[in-house]
Amino acid sequence: MIPTLEGFTQHMVPANGIKINAVTGGFGPPILLLHGWPETWWEWHHVMPLLAEQFSVVAIDLRGAGFSDCPLDGYEKATMARDAHEVMVALGHQRYAVCGHDIGGMVALPQAAIYRDAVTHLAVLDVPLPGWTQWEATIAKIWHFSFHINRDLPERLIYGREYDYVSAFMAERFYDHSTFNPADIEIYAKAMALPGRTRGGMEWYRTLTSDHAAALEYKKLPLDIPVLGLGGEQRFGAHMVPMLQEFASNVTGGSIARCSHYVADERPDEVAAALIDFLKAN
Repeated sequence: MIPTLEGFTQHMVPANGIKINAVTGGFGPPILLLHGWPETWWEWHHVMPLLAEQFSVVAIDLRGAGFSDCPLDGYEKATMARDAHEVMVALGHQRYAVCGHDIGGMVALPQAAIYRDAVTHLAVLDVPLPGWTQWEATIAKIWHFSFHINRDLPERLIYGREYDYVSAFMAERFYDHSTFNPADIEIYAKAMALPGRTRGGMEWYRTLTSDHAAALEYKKLPLDIPVLGLGGEQRFGAHMVPMLQEFASNVTGGSIARCSHYVADERPDEVAAALIDFLKAN
């Protein structure tokens, strides 16, 4: 099942030696949306129509997820940032804003740090970032980081149980369960069950040691573009602004009330409004 969104078109875009699934729509200044684990571009399907009223919206499946290619390697976040940047250039967007949630936020930061002439605005939603001074202490407390980095074990245990794993995993990270749509979980689980995609998602975690080392280098030249940090008040909201201030000089943001980790699923109206205000004010 390929999910579709009215007013948006899907493309397979050659980028960085692979093909990336990109979903595009709207008119205006471009913004790129990067999803997290265990989701796909569909994470943004409530937010995208709201942004498309004023912006050209591009949402992609990251390398290893959804309908994008899942090669054996290249899961360092700088490489994934190159994937995303080359998609934007291929679509005709030489300068653009980027917003990433969860693992997508870990891609968005190096994208802004590496492609400084291209990225005009950076938004990062509810994620601890490699390079943060509290990175190692924080991820040591989050069980799935330790589980996912194991070679082959998660793939073998999740195989055939994709819906159960995704459903339980996301339910643990929702505050408002009235926004927890089983149909969306089905979309993510079926995407994960595609050949190679469970392994692709695990590879995002297996590169985090090198991603942390790379991010420490980014901090030596802080970003001067506008940066937005948002998170659920029940998850990383209180940490987002001070965390991003380690990487950038112009950071705003804060917490979204009555919300946990999956901010675009739980509170899409608030996320879209915050992004629109951020992009129009800067």
